[in-house]
Amino acid sequence: MSIWKRKPLAQLLAEAADSEKGLKKTLTAPGLVALGIGAIIGAGLFSITGLAASMNAGPAITISFLVAAFGCIFAGLCYAEFSSMIPVAGSAYTYSFATMGEFVAWIIGWDLVLEYAVGAATVSISWSRYFGKFLSSYGIHLNESYMLSPFEGGIINIPAVAIVMIMSLILIRGTKESAFVNGIIVLLKVTVVLVFIAVGWQYIRPENYTPYIPENTGKFGEFGFSGIIRAAAIVFFAYIGFDAVSTAAQEAKNPKRDMPIGILLSLAICTILYILFAHVMTGVVNYQAFAGKDGIAPVAIAVDAMGPIGANGLITPAYPWLNNAIILAILGGYSSVILVMLMGQSRVFFSMSKDGLMPKIFSEVHPKFRTPAKNNLLFMVIVSLFAAFVPARVVGEMTSIGTLFAFILVCVGVLIMRKKMPEAPRAFSTPFVPYVPIAGVLVCLFMMVFLPLDTWIRLIVWMMVGFDLYLFYGMKNSVLNKGTFSLKSYKTVAGSGLGMVIALIVVAFVNHLDPNVHEDFLFYFSLVFAAIHVFIYSYSFKKSKD
Repeated sequence: MSIWKRKPLAQLLAEAADSEKGLKKTLTAPGLVALGIGAIIGAGLFSITGLAASMNAGPAITISFLVAAFGCIFAGLCYAEFSSMIPVAGSAYTYSFATMGEFVAWIIGWDLVLEYAVGAATVSISWSRYFGKFLSSYGIHLNESYMLSPFEGGIINIPAVAIVMIMSLILIRGTKESAFVNGIIVLLKVTVVLVFIAVGWQYIRPENYTPYIPENTGKFGEFGFSGIIRAAAIVFFAYIGFDAVSTAAQEAKNPKRDMPIGILLSLAICTILYILFAHVMTGVVNYQAFAGKDGIAPVAIAVDAMGPIGANGLITPAYPWLNNAIILAILGGYSSVILVMLMGQSRVFFSMSKDGLMPKIFSEVHPKFRTPAKNNLLFMVIVSLFAAFVPARVVGEMTSIGTLFAFILVCVGVLIMRKKMPEAPRAFSTPFVPYVPIAGVLVCLFMMVFLPLDTWIRLIVWMMVGFDLYLFYGMKNSVLNKGTFSLKSYKTVAGSGLGMVIALIVVAFVNHLDPNVHEDFLFYFSLVFAAIHVFIYSYSFKKSKD
């Protein structure tokens, strides 16, 4: 038995056909497109755009969105092929299991936990900021201590926790009901984006585009070319919706036809809207206005700048009603993003649990609602904790790096599948193989390199925790390998863990030596964490030899 053993395609298709015990099939092509748009248009557009423009790219944030879109297009084509071939819940986790084996599937599954769970937390934090602004417009002022994390000067972010709980309870109720709620919100959200573009276009001030690419400050990633690419890596978070569509493959009525439509059409629509939206947002107000804590709610700042300038130099908003209308729609839009992210996360854990790599409780289906209710409840708690106590910047960048890593493995998976199973039926085929998958890998890897080193540290720590779980639980309970592995397999996992320890130490030291970094906690935490895992993996490595 080996960690490289692949799950047979016939077995995956049999699981997808088992509708009696599995998830309920209720989604059609329009529902899947709405699901994608529901996840894509959210924090990346309404909040992270402002942060990335003010700290990294300036008005050239539009170029950043275009760069990010290229990576998405390549990865989206690969996702479309896989989702039409393997219509099973689990997204990239399931695809990796079929092409690269159990160990790689575990790695990508654990990475998807980072992508979806932390992504939902990011959006809920931004939801909280907009919620506060909406209430303040009616004279209701919430105590900011209960709307910020301890790291941002607050105590706990209660509104963020509340919206996560509400969306989780809707998910438990049923996929059809969740899709209906999502569809209404998506219609409202797209309308708001179009209104913002149409109204804002007439108030664009050309001087706000000068300079279009601000000169680099001397620090890597702060404006200039490096700033554009770093911003692309950060706003890449905005595109994760289309791969969330693939997690719902097992709940689609005709996945072979509808999954590629849902993935590619939602991606195309949102890419066009993103570029236009960012162009208007940085045109009506100078990008520097988005800096600071209000950067998490840049749309409100942009709307206030949509109006004529008086003799006193002050702007009188031409559509004062629009601000509250847009913020209300954004609150609903954010809710749909949280809904889809939580749905994607629970479906990944559902698949991992079915394979024995996670406890069985996560694959138990509610007898009435036919949803993984206990799974949803667990992540309601986990995501709530992230939303309550972790800063927005940290969770946003963690989601981006997790997404990019997942996309790379999916692109590699298509190359392997074409070589190993060239005759397998494909309802949709990625064009120009191997060029498209290779381009997807290179673009995504290029953007990962431009993310801050502290984000890499958090990714490595997260993956090491995943290695621990696989070593001490997953390998013992694997359904495919019947809990029995060769000594070579244990040696490979332990050796890979030691490699991660070395990578963590190197990255932590490089980050610590950067004169612009003034944070010691992460450095010392990394060293202690690495030291503990030297013993864990060394013990496992030695045991595999005995």
